[in-house]
Amino acid sequence: MNFALALFVLVILTGVAWVADKLVFAPRRRRAADEAVAEFDRQQERIGERFADEDALRTRSELHDQKLRQPWWLEYSASLFPVILVVFLVRSFVIEPFKIPSGSMIPTLIVGDFILVNKYDYGLRLPIINTKVTEGRALERGDVVVFRFPKDTSVDFIKRVIGLPGDVVAYQDKKLTINGKSVPETVLPDYFDEERVGYAKQFEEDLDGRKNAILNNPSVPPFIVGAENFPYRDNCTYNERGVICKVPPGHYFMMGDNRDNSLDSRYWGFVPDKNIVGRAFFIWMNFGQMKRIGSFH
Repeated sequence: MNFALALFVLVILTGVAWVADKLVFAPRRRRAADEAVAEFDRQQERIGERFADEDALRTRSELHDQKLRQPWWLEYSASLFPVILVVFLVRSFVIEPFKIPSGSMIPTLIVGDFILVNKYDYGLRLPIINTKVTEGRALERGDVVVFRFPKDTSVDFIKRVIGLPGDVVAYQDKKLTINGKSVPETVLPDYFDEERVGYAKQFEEDLDGRKNAILNNPSVPPFIVGAENFPYRDNCTYNERGVICKVPPGHYFMMGDNRDNSLDSRYWGFVPDKNIVGRAFFIWMNFGQMKRIGSFH
């Protein structure tokens, strides 16, 4: 289910209730309360001081409040509107939370990480239809980005930006080259992968001066198995050493940091700019490893 669409529907429904209450139901309740109080005062005058209710003021106040009280269905719907509206606006235009469901971004992000995604850095986009309405900064190589999966836009993916529009990205013999320039790698201590219960080879990759850790097992064959048919597939050449792709205009080449366990642009193609959701930048919770809370690269 599209959560953004469901939230938008709730905003509309509660908003209609809120407006209807302000313009129709609340004035009716006020008139009813005023009439009830006026009738109570007339009754008090008729019965005279001798038989007057000793708690007349309290009874009068309770009667007034009772007539002003919203019915339960309106109380829940109209009163929730401001809260739901704020959540919708913040989630759509400022920050949206996500949970990491797979190990494709290990060691940067692991299963169970709850992350925050900046929704305005690359320009504001209208919710639901994802149309860009303002220009933000351009995506950069090395950014960790959430995007709508090109094969199924109801599904969100998270990967690292490797290739920008016009770049020639080569992943040959497990080595990354961009526009003919090899991306430097530095050997790091082996990484213990808790998901697979074993150690993996770890390297530090330097993308235009931005460094991040990757997993890359030299013993795994370099060729790509199961590459799909995708738009602009003619821009890619597959061979026994891997793949070489030229990124088309308005698209990006994405890869996971867990290079041997990531279904990414090598398999299903390029990500169009219209599918970009935002830049991931902060781990705000991991119930299994609280020490992971913080920013990442």
